[in-house]
Amino acid sequence: MAEVIHLDYHLLSVLYRFNINLGFGEKTVEQVCFENQINPDFFIEMVKVFVDKNYFPDKALQSFSTETIISYLQASHQYYINEKIPELQRLFKDLLTQFNSPKNLTIIEQFFSKYINEFLAHINREETVVFPYIKTLEKITIQKKTTQQQLEDTLHYNIDTYANEHEDVQEKLADLQNILIKYIPPLKDYKLTHLILAKLFRLGKDLNDHSNLEDKVLITKVRKTEQTLKTLIDNQSIEFIS
Repeated sequence: MAEVIHLDYHLLSVLYRFNINLGFGEKTVEQVCFENQINPDFFIEMVKVFVDKNYFPDKALQSFSTETIISYLQASHQYYINEKIPELQRLFKDLLTQFNSPKNLTIIEQFFSKYINEFLAHINREETVVFPYIKTLEKITIQKKTTQQQLEDTLHYNIDTYANEHEDVQEKLADLQNILIKYIPPLKDYKLTHLILAKLFRLGKDLNDHSNLEDKVLITKVRKTEQTLKTLIDNQSIEFIS
């Protein structure tokens, strides 16, 4: 496992998502995964995705359970909320103190604040609407029983609704990058700007992997589950409970 971190130190953020603590000595990836109740094959695939920007085995990832994928996505959300967003907010606060022009300060501050709010809203919608829907959908299709109300609530939503409203937070992030690259006014020290840009570009790569896992893997799996439920309903194979 130590060799994995030496491969790319940014993989520390992947350990964070899997809740793997440092201090694993000479243990192998498989040993560490088993001790932390992690599917080692899924862990290795996510490491490969994180390291290689051209690698994304959507068909292979679809073989893993929906629960495994959602757990990873939720852990990523916590990483963004607890680590990346506060870090960027601190850096932007430091950056804004270097501006002499209130106009420039206001424009950049407003755009950054708007981006963070939309990013958090995106995460909140997935946590409170999309993921609960998927879990309920799977539970019904596996158990083949539910209440009338729960079935109606489940049928009221579908994953294509999510896919169609799935705003591209990466595009907005690119806009933020361009503002800093093209329109940042002259500053005495550009080191802070360069640091912020480096972190924004790294976040962009991370969000690209995150979106691919949602769009190319999770949504595809859920569509199949929705079709399974439809077949069960058509065949009157759902038992209604009180």
